[in-house]
Amino acid sequence: MTVEHRTPQAGPRADPRDELAARLRLLQEVSERGVRALARDAGLSSSSLSRYLGGQTVPPWPAVIALCRLVQRDPRPLRPLWERAANPLPAPPKTSRQVQPPAPPAGAPRPPRNDLPRDLPDFTGREAELAAVLAAVEADRVVALDGMAGVGKTCLAVRAAHRLAAAYPDAQLYVDLHGFTAGREPLDPDAALRTLLAALDVPSEKIPQEGGIEPLAACWRSELAHRRAVVVLDNAAGAEQVRPLLPGAGPSVALITSRNRLLGLDEVPPVSLDVLSPRESAELLARASGDPGGAEGRLARDPESAAEVLRLCGHLPLALRLAAARLRHRPGWTVGVLVERLAEGASEFDTAFAMSVRQLDRARRRFFRLLGLVPGSTFDEYVAAALADLPVRNAREMLEDLLDAHLVQQPAAGRYRLHDLVRQHARRAASEHDGPAESKRALGRVLDYYVHAAAAADAAMSHAVPGRAASASRPPADLPRFAGKHAALFWFGTEYTNLMAVFETAVATGADRHVCELPRVMRAFFARRCGTTHLNVLFERSLIAARRLGDPQLLADAHSDLGFARYNAGRMAEAGAAYEAAAPLVTQSGDAWAEAELTMRLGYLRWDEGHVEEPLGLFRRAGELYGAAGCPAGRTHAIAYEAWAMLQLGQREEAARLAGEALDVPHADPAWPPTLTARITLGVAIAQECPDEASEHLRQALALAREDGHKHNEAWCLNCLGVALRQMGRYEEALASHRQAFALLEELFEEHWKIHFLDAYGETCRLAGLPEQALRLHREALDLAPKVGSRHKEARAHEGIAAVLDETDPDAAAGHRAAGQAILRELAADAPS
Repeated sequence: MTVEHRTPQAGPRADPRDELAARLRLLQEVSERGVRALARDAGLSSSSLSRYLGGQTVPPWPAVIALCRLVQRDPRPLRPLWERAANPLPAPPKTSRQVQPPAPPAGAPRPPRNDLPRDLPDFTGREAELAAVLAAVEADRVVALDGMAGVGKTCLAVRAAHRLAAAYPDAQLYVDLHGFTAGREPLDPDAALRTLLAALDVPSEKIPQEGGIEPLAACWRSELAHRRAVVVLDNAAGAEQVRPLLPGAGPSVALITSRNRLLGLDEVPPVSLDVLSPRESAELLARASGDPGGAEGRLARDPESAAEVLRLCGHLPLALRLAAARLRHRPGWTVGVLVERLAEGASEFDTAFAMSVRQLDRARRRFFRLLGLVPGSTFDEYVAAALADLPVRNAREMLEDLLDAHLVQQPAAGRYRLHDLVRQHARRAASEHDGPAESKRALGRVLDYYVHAAAAADAAMSHAVPGRAASASRPPADLPRFAGKHAALFWFGTEYTNLMAVFETAVATGADRHVCELPRVMRAFFARRCGTTHLNVLFERSLIAARRLGDPQLLADAHSDLGFARYNAGRMAEAGAAYEAAAPLVTQSGDAWAEAELTMRLGYLRWDEGHVEEPLGLFRRAGELYGAAGCPAGRTHAIAYEAWAMLQLGQREEAARLAGEALDVPHADPAWPPTLTARITLGVAIAQECPDEASEHLRQALALAREDGHKHNEAWCLNCLGVALRQMGRYEEALASHRQAFALLEELFEEHWKIHFLDAYGETCRLAGLPEQALRLHREALDLAPKVGSRHKEARAHEGIAAVLDETDPDAAAGHRAAGQAILRELAADAPS
């Protein structure tokens, strides 16, 4: 049924474009919608509809159809008017007696067509990108701008087209290809070509009506061949849609925009857009909001809220303009109010991103939604594969597709991330489409992956004693392979912030087993890069999780691990309490490896507390337990540390023998901790008798520690080298080595570690003729020892001070010597029988 259109009152010489615009405004009145709502429901962009309603641009015929159908009007009566508007005749001469501009001669051509949208007055930044676009046009006559939704592709293309207009005076054309317009299909190349040919005033009889797209495309290229025109092909869905629209031979140029990388147009140079810089974002927000600037501006009065607006908008130009428009039209709002509104949830961007996602197949849409659940800031193909429960090869292919669609970014080779607004959209979509159960399973797979991947990296870093295998659920099908400890260390460094995010996610979601296991497989990395403070916090939370689980084995491990973290932080009393809590649980479990581990750790603690016989017995017992557990690496470590203890007791020959035994155990990693400990021990033990061989052992140990990237071990090697050089009488070299060791400790911010080195450094200073420096170092040790709970070091500090004062203050020296001996007697009395 045909519904008659109301005809606006117009004179006989009304411009058909004005008349068509008036008819379209009547349709808007009937719809009872605003421009934005009408555009959304008709599947048009609001900026294009504004131009159609204002008469600046003749809409494509499909757009007229969409508007008529929306208000249930038959579009056919408008077809003749649309054809006159799209192909206007020369205007007849004026007959009015009023003064009119001179009319062009009969048959003269119309002025050149200019359909370009307005060049935004608040256009900000993009100097480098604009230069790249203009350079590509000059070199290749065609350029493709790609980027995510809202990043400003159209604005940049329009600005470039305006810059080019003077050099291409025959026509400046613009067509919206609707590749990602909500509610409508992308513009067919046939319709696009007919619209473009009509814009060039090509008579209808010259436009092919049959034969498909090729004759139309040939006609288009022929018309452009003798013109200098600039054509903006906006919002392309893909290469196939836009290829027939490209100019052929001749001087005309085309600027294409798309959310996809147009990989099918090999000959077209791309310019990819990223978000604005923080400075550019702030400038755009101020200009678009009409902020006066200076101290009186709303943005300047509340800089924290202004910064939050930039963050919530993700530095996307479209988001910033929408936020600025709210601020500009609401003078009563503060910037803080704007922040509250922006943080409320879904925005115009959900519609924009949904259009980008809609082009994907079902599997890739699910994959994209799940990526929004990734806990960290960046991820690799292994994380994505675990998340979606896919082989890595499939995940890699899907990531590449999402990368081409600008739904995923690639900040570095092999690393991916989602823009904040895209991540929010993906999470909301996952909540709507997948539900909490599927999201929970996907997140669980990510937590499983990180625990098992970190365990594999930990093993590749060649622990002295390999830890227990991770038991968190099932290992993923694909894990990264580490060629050696350096690859593993690099992986930990790359993934560190993500691992911490994964740990926090495990805590927040009640994944207690992951909370228990993740810190355990990060100890070696923390020893090399992160120090002890944060690791203590992680193990404190692991203990809480283990208590909730009620698993005796996990609880025993948690107490033991927390004790070792406390020990390494110099918190001796707390370490002892944790080991005491772990002991009955370990015995109850009957796990020989866990008992060996705890026994070894108790040996370290008792030695640093100043005991002698007990730690030696503990090291020997640990070696036996490691042997019973089938762990020769652990047994070797126990032997190496027993050798070190013998050296501290002055039993050089026995220390050298045990160190040699440990060195005879082969290992692929020359910087393996037992090997390093044994080499250092042997070097110091034979320093007086075999100085050259001793120097070789110690310098080799130092080189290995440096190559291994373990700063604590490097400092230890330097300190021991100083001791050996002092025993050889090479005092200047010894002092230089001690200074390097202390410089490293300053870098590590591990103040408590100095207690292990101060007495040796002080003794070297005394023998080198630097009594004042020696006295200062020994007194520093005397002050530090009680803080870390080391009575043995306290006694050594008293003896060191006494040795320095013997020449100048014998009475004071005697007092310190007596105090040191009293501590040693006390320690001997406390030792178990």
